[in-house]
Amino acid sequence: MRAEIDIYGVYVPSFLILMLGAYVVMQILRRILVRTGFYAFVWHRALFNLSLYVLILGGAWGLAQRMARSFA
Repeated sequence: MRAEIDIYGVYVPSFLILMLGAYVVMQILRRILVRTGFYAFVWHRALFNLSLYVLILGGAWGLAQRMARSFA
């Protein structure tokens, strides 16, 4: 995977793009969990949200690595 992405002359780390994408997915998933009442079963909501974000980010990173190897 490329280390940097050129956006109109500004080099942005590819990991930053993955972090922003994981944040958007996390916000959508968080709203779904609030509406279903899932947080009533969670002991520490902030810790659960952090761990869920890390899992989403790790999955996105693994998927990006796999896609980069298949296109190379």
